Amino acid sequence: MINPGPVTIHRVNNLDLWVSSFAWPFADKRRAEIDAHFAERQVSQPKLWNGRVLLGRRPRFDGGSFSAEYFEVDYASFLSWRDWDFPDPSVFNGFGMGVIRAADGAIVLGEMGSHTANAGKVYFAGGTPDLSDVRNHRLDIAASVTREVKEETGLVRSDYRAADHWHCVEAGALVAMLRILDVYLPGDALKERIEAHLARDEEPEFSRVHLVRSKDDFLPTMPRFVTTYLTMLLRGED
Repeated sequence: MINPGPVTIHRVNNLDLWVSSFAWPFADKRRAEIDAHFAERQVSQPKLWNGRVLLGRRPRFDGGSFSAEYFEVDYASFLSWRDWDFPDPSVFNGFGMGVIRAADGAIVLGEMGSHTANAGKVYFAGGTPDLSDVRNHRLDIAASVTREVKEETGLVRSDYRAADHWHCVEAGALVAMLRILDVYLPGDALKERIEAHLARDEEPEFSRVHLVRSKDDFLPTMPRFVTTYLTMLLRGED
């Protein structure tokens, strides 16, 4: 099941995200099952790495702010929770993404490579936050987006103008924190530049680049939170 329940978009100006020492009971209670599931996933995708990532809990929208508590967990536990249709509803997957928009209005998305946990899905540039995104016990989603966009597309901070607000898209057990990044290049030229970056990368996260200019460009491999947000953008509501 992907993104069950309604999709809600919140426009916010402030992200108040902190990192605690919370120990996730789900990861402890189901350790043996989690390890077995991850080992099974690695058979078909041997490059999956059981690193450390951050999950959220206690989300709250208050006016123009979004706040939440984050905690550290191993990737195997996160992946099992996701693959098993989110059996613990007290936590959520809250991540940042850069919505790369070309000068002619085309939106850039990438198709995840076969070696990734989301192989074949088409997303904005971004990903689950990790410990490198933490500063003084605070989660810096803006820095996470900057890092992910550079890794996945080759674009650096000077290549785009970041919006001064965020859209938090709630969809079931996830909250996608999306920030529009406006690039001066038209869509085709931007796509060509990103494809050149991917060609230089020995193991790129994206296997293909897709441009969206209308609903005709939507793909069945785009999660519902992505198409819902794209629909809003295509209506000129940003």
